[in-house]
Amino acid sequence: MTPLLQQFDGILLNNSMQEWLIAFGVAIAIVVVVGLVRIVAIRLLRRFAARTTTQLDDALLSMLRATRVWLVAVVALSIGSQYLNLPRKIDLGFDRAFTIALFVQAGLWVWALVELRLKRARERALAHDPGAATSLGALAFIARLVLWTIVLLMTLDNLGVNVTTLIAGLGVGGIAVALAVQSILGDLFASLSIVIDKPFVIGDFIIVGEYMGTIENVGLKTTRIRSLGGEQIVFSNADLLKARIRNYKRMRERRVLFTLGVLYQTPIEKVEKIPQLVREIVEAHKQVRFERAHFKGFGDSSLDFEVVYWMLDPDFNLYMDTQQAINLALLRVFERERVGFAYPTRTLVIDSPVRFEPALQAAGMGGDRVAARVGATSERRTATGDQSRSVAPAQPG
Repeated sequence: MTPLLQQFDGILLNNSMQEWLIAFGVAIAIVVVVGLVRIVAIRLLRRFAARTTTQLDDALLSMLRATRVWLVAVVALSIGSQYLNLPRKIDLGFDRAFTIALFVQAGLWVWALVELRLKRARERALAHDPGAATSLGALAFIARLVLWTIVLLMTLDNLGVNVTTLIAGLGVGGIAVALAVQSILGDLFASLSIVIDKPFVIGDFIIVGEYMGTIENVGLKTTRIRSLGGEQIVFSNADLLKARIRNYKRMRERRVLFTLGVLYQTPIEKVEKIPQLVREIVEAHKQVRFERAHFKGFGDSSLDFEVVYWMLDPDFNLYMDTQQAINLALLRVFERERVGFAYPTRTLVIDSPVRFEPALQAAGMGGDRVAARVGATSERRTATGDQSRSVAPAQPG
């Protein structure tokens, strides 16, 4: 052995250099072997799981992905320390680190299995019952909270902590924590209210004030909505429940009301025929239930009709297609019946003849002016007239 090695081959914490090398060698070997096995196993199981429908390979794959190399390194160092003669405090520290790493890794494995199960249940729920998918979000939070609470208590118990006293102390400290995070707790309870009461579920189209969109996710603190413009809108759960929510996904039928106006000059016989003509046009379409068409009243510039029908399918695009077809059919029928749609116009009626006289030459100004003498003028509203306005008689030039 060379002099340099002999110098380091002395007693270091009651261990020789050879013992230290063996301890680190064992720890490194465990980490390398576990890391390589994890990588190879994940690749093989990923290919195998893609060709099968069993859940066992998916569960093993999830557990392997949940394996943390740094936790394996802590366990490996604890195992390697067994080859050394260490002081009691250091040895106790390695034992505690081994216990913590073991329970944390076990918790990660269990949560990977629970998360896989919840993911499968969520996919099935989205296809058949979106309300159940919303409930699974809260269930996942409760499951995670219970799991890590158990892991924490078991870890502390194995470390020699009196768990009973700790739980009693948490009851008093929990009050102070609740007061400090009452806004967060408000959102949490609002989330539970959404899950239980189900005012909306994932996939529903809602309108909240000036915002509208489709529910994407109901979390513990916020609800995320995908708007028609494509951006994501985030609402606080507590604020969302305080607002007035219009849920269009739960619309069974869509009530449609529209009006139309025709000219005042329309003959009474044709006015009487319009409700029946509109009824025939509306009833010619599928997924439509006609309700009524009436001569509603006399507008400022038109004879007004009001039409109401129901879309048996609440789909918005189908409603727009149907309304477009009805509008085009109305244009064709009214053109055939020579019924004109009203639009704002005005007509001036002059009661006496208009006389034009040459105006006197203005001093210092060139050119002629023509003044119109009107005995009396008035304006009356026509069949399509707008608001009337009086016209004062012109003064003689």
